[in-house]
Amino acid sequence: MRRALVVLLVLLAGCEKLARNMYDQQRYKPMHESSLFADGTSARGPVPGTIAAASGTAAGTGVEIARAKAEAAKAMPYPVTMQLLHRGQERFDIYCAPCHSVLGDGDGMVARRGFPHPPTYHSARLRAAPDRYFYDVMTNGYGVMRPYADRVAPEDRWAIVAYIRALQLSQYAEAK
Repeated sequence: MRRALVVLLVLLAGCEKLARNMYDQQRYKPMHESSLFADGTSARGPVPGTIAAASGTAAGTGVEIARAKAEAAKAMPYPVTMQLLHRGQERFDIYCAPCHSVLGDGDGMVARRGFPHPPTYHSARLRAAPDRYFYDVMTNGYGVMRPYADRVAPEDRWAIVAYIRALQLSQYAEAK
């Protein structure tokens, strides 16, 4: 039994050397000569039609113009409609509720599992915060919250802001 175990360990130790082709791949060094390409260089330019990641997927379109308008706004740039609130709720439930909870009280499932609790949207400080504050926090992150600019479109960030305001009003509405 002991002999079989030793033989098995020796065989397994030798297996790593058989698959070195994934570790030691042939490649061209950047900015060196290459006989493979007609221009003689190893560096390749971008494929025609490539859009740089920093310019966004909709650069130069009407969508990009609307996005720039949404980015520059200091307050809600869209009229608050039921459609906007529904979109905001949908996006909030996807991106925000795991940490902030569906009530916006900062007791989401992620926080319940041991991560730091985010602030409640119902605090006096956040009820008095301008709309742009929420938008900027979603865009750039704050504290342990990571930025969501790469995941949530500017229009959707404003929809989430509208929904957060609706959540705040639901808890602090004046009784008439």
